Amino acid sequence: MATRDTATKDTGTPAGGGTAAVLRVGAVALAAGFAVLAAGLVLGGAAAEKVIPGLTDAGALTRWGLPVSRLAMNLGAALTVGALLAAVALLPLQGGKGKEAPRLTGDSLAYLRAASWAAAAWAAAAAATLVFTVADVLGQPVGQILTGSELSNYVGQLPQGTALMLVVLLAVVVALLARTTTTPAATVGLLAVAGIALLPPPLTGHSASAANHSVAVTGVALHVAAAAPWVGGLAMLVAHGLTRRARLDVMADRFSRMALWCYVAVGASGLVNVIARLPDPAELVSTDYGRLALGKIVAFAALGWFGWWHRRRTVPAVADGRPWALIRLAGVETAVMAATMGLAVALARTAPPAPATDQTPAEVLLGFPVPPPITVGRLAALWTFDLFFAALVVVLGGLYLAGVVRLRRRGDSWPVLRTVSWLFGLLTIVAVTQTGVARYAPVMFSVHMAEHMVLSMLTPIFLVAAAPVTLALRALPPARVRGDRGPREWLTALLHSRYISVVTHPGVATVIFVASTFALYFTPLFQAAMRNHLGHIAMTVHFLAAGSLFFWVLIGVDPAPRRLPYPGRLLLLFVTMPFHAFFGLALMNLGEPLARGWYNAVYPSWATSLLKDQHTGGAIAWGFGEVPTFIVLVFLAFQWFFDDQRQARRMDRRADRAAERTAERAARGETEAAEDDELAAYNARLAKLAERDRRARRPRPADKADGPDLTRAGEGDGSAG
Repeated sequence: MATRDTATKDTGTPAGGGTAAVLRVGAVALAAGFAVLAAGLVLGGAAAEKVIPGLTDAGALTRWGLPVSRLAMNLGAALTVGALLAAVALLPLQGGKGKEAPRLTGDSLAYLRAASWAAAAWAAAAAATLVFTVADVLGQPVGQILTGSELSNYVGQLPQGTALMLVVLLAVVVALLARTTTTPAATVGLLAVAGIALLPPPLTGHSASAANHSVAVTGVALHVAAAAPWVGGLAMLVAHGLTRRARLDVMADRFSRMALWCYVAVGASGLVNVIARLPDPAELVSTDYGRLALGKIVAFAALGWFGWWHRRRTVPAVADGRPWALIRLAGVETAVMAATMGLAVALARTAPPAPATDQTPAEVLLGFPVPPPITVGRLAALWTFDLFFAALVVVLGGLYLAGVVRLRRRGDSWPVLRTVSWLFGLLTIVAVTQTGVARYAPVMFSVHMAEHMVLSMLTPIFLVAAAPVTLALRALPPARVRGDRGPREWLTALLHSRYISVVTHPGVATVIFVASTFALYFTPLFQAAMRNHLGHIAMTVHFLAAGSLFFWVLIGVDPAPRRLPYPGRLLLLFVTMPFHAFFGLALMNLGEPLARGWYNAVYPSWATSLLKDQHTGGAIAWGFGEVPTFIVLVFLAFQWFFDDQRQARRMDRRADRAAERTAERAARGETEAAEDDELAAYNARLAKLAERDRRARRPRPADKADGPDLTRAGEGDGSAG
């Protein structure tokens, strides 16, 4: 409580004026956001009535109501994510000492309740956006949509309608559960649900129909996922300072470090989005869409200056007990962020320039032209760019190398072969997601199957063998605040969670690895995943995750809830791999093509018949299993050998220590104390057994009376003979 009083004195804000100050800053930010939104709609032409012969107009209410409700939805989402982050990550937890579980502080619980109200507003704004979206798509007034049956009929048929309905449902779940949640783990779960709810609207917007929609869709998703915690976290930081709550210095420091990564992610994804829609830089000044994008770039640069100033001046000022400098600057930054979000919504309502050339139906579905006849050279040289997997490889590679460098600087060692294994695993991801393999995989099932086999049965072997979890546990520093949870503590808690205990069970991991393959390809899921870029990403990530989980059970060196003995691992390997051979045989005996609707639309004219190509894919699945089986056997042989060597060295050390203790105790006359040591007791027992056997082999006196003992001639006292 003393800390809180000190913080109150340092702010310079009148007592009791914290809530009013928060409302004033919020009102200014909202005014800036909606004012810039209106200006962007007018300048971009989205607010003007478009009269197209033969089509009806939804009216002015929809033209203005849709962007306004969308901005309100985005702000509600950011505030929800920011409040949940403040509750579980930006503020330290309490407890967590010894066997006591960490728990939320009073301020964290207050932010959790604030997240409930923000999520309710998010759900309401998403519902309004849903109504306006249906009206805009059908070109009918809002009143007619609400009174008729159009809303219920078209929500499930329109991708945007389905996406917004998911947002409403997930936001309502967060709003309800946030009122009763009291534990850090449950708060993290709500944060994950809120993060998922961010993605459906941008993934079904006009980015999905862009010329290079695979890059555009991923770019928008990363953009939104990075912007929400940045905007929401800043809003919570300002509210925390204005209400004079404790631990503002800790919150400011943690937000500053998080905001830097968010800024980088927002900038990189925004640049990719602009390039995907405006391939000609001259369109930045010659088109309405380009001019709004240029204005957003300027606002983004201004936010970068704010962040730089925070890290250089205001965060140290808070640490020195002068929080008011941070609060004033962050309040202005909040208004600039809200204005930038308004500009982003106006940009989303503005049509980008049309492609210079007409696109074929296959090109519209793929996002790129149908590739030329397949050759080995084109598979290697016809490079493409998949933003999601490019970012994944860069992040995973950067984090792993950063962990190795931290260990080296600390004076600790890390096996070079593990680093090589990790980098080779990432290289295999690049080989099938950025080269010509990724260009041919959507149009030819055989190439798709080769990509599947590499990501699920080859890449995971090298990633798992690199022991990334062990590296993280050694490289990550402990939480600065005692009893709190930093990245290392959260990782440890995850490893000890019931979820990890269940999914790493050999039976569960094997079922996921084997059964999910049959469930995907022999159900309509495969065609649905191929038609949607997000579904294709989810399918590919599932291949990688399921393979990593299975091979973690087999050859993983990272900490795990349970370990199979080496004979059990060999048995599991030889039992599982034939199922992939059965899967390949099933594909080779297909009488009807899989995903016929998709492949009929994109299958190249120069290729063989569709069914024959799928039979080739089955042959690849059937024959590929030999490669990972051999590699895993090599890994297991080395692991088993080195494990035996470690066990032998451990036993030798224990024997040496036992001998030393026995000698010391014997010197002190403690003849029986040596048996306290487990190994010494075992050796003593063996000695007793040997002595008993020796005595049993001695002849009895009666035996000597029967005749001379010829076997013992020459022994004893020398009187023999």
